[in-house]
Amino acid sequence: MGVKDALAEKTGTKGEVKLTKSMSIADMIKAMKPEIEKALPKVITPERFTRMALSALNTTPKLQECSQMSFLGALMNAAQLGLEPNTPLGQAYLIPYKNHGKLECQFQIGYKGLIDMVYRNDNIQTVQAQCVYENDVFEYELGLEPKLVHKPAIKDRGEMLLVYALWKAKNGGYGFEVMSKEDIDNHAKRFSQSFASSFSPWKTNYEEMAKKTVIKKCLKYAPLKSDFVLQLSNDESVKSELSVDMSEVVNEQEPIDADYQEVSQEAPDDTGTAEAVNNQGTAE
Repeated sequence: MGVKDALAEKTGTKGEVKLTKSMSIADMIKAMKPEIEKALPKVITPERFTRMALSALNTTPKLQECSQMSFLGALMNAAQLGLEPNTPLGQAYLIPYKNHGKLECQFQIGYKGLIDMVYRNDNIQTVQAQCVYENDVFEYELGLEPKLVHKPAIKDRGEMLLVYALWKAKNGGYGFEVMSKEDIDNHAKRFSQSFASSFSPWKTNYEEMAKKTVIKKCLKYAPLKSDFVLQLSNDESVKSELSVDMSEVVNEQEPIDADYQEVSQEAPDDTGTAEAVNNQGTAE
């Protein structure tokens, strides 16, 4: 089941649900309550969903200008993943950005949300990421006998140079990944359409987002459940349909060379270019 975005230029009808472009998000949630109830996990009621929506709109008022269905799709992503969006917890973010002149809402998993999701895999014992600064002692080797040593400086650590992430399974298996700050920035510019937005967590929580990027690369080699991999495909996505499984809904944002405008109060007309997700369908 699903409700397509019928709000582009005219009134849309889906069964008994009548939607108009002038509807507020709260009114739209009420109108679509039966569809929303079907898609919500059992632990979240429509009332709780509405409170999450209003809270996100209060913390980021610009979301009120996004297409209603992209906002609801992003919020449904968060609800199905059990993550609280746009709160100090840093679990998930709903980010407004312009795509071909249309303001959309992009869903993005936060660093703490990703950690929480990883630990839902019973065979994972440890997952973590650390930043390395210029005055730290850091050494790593790859190959048949990999090595990873990090001794943080007690004070005056200097500028951030690297980020590494590691995981360890309960059976003793492990893996790690190391990325330079330059590589992380290039990766974010390439895969995160909202990277340049003033509302992006890359602006407010850079280190945590850098850690998240390296963790996602590291986890490609971890023994994770297939449903986790599917859930991760919702990251960095724009959806305009609700479903009992949001990972099955097609990502509406342009996959390659999508022109977007930075959504910023200071410079609303700034433009940039965003590229897309990797071959597995997950942006990091």
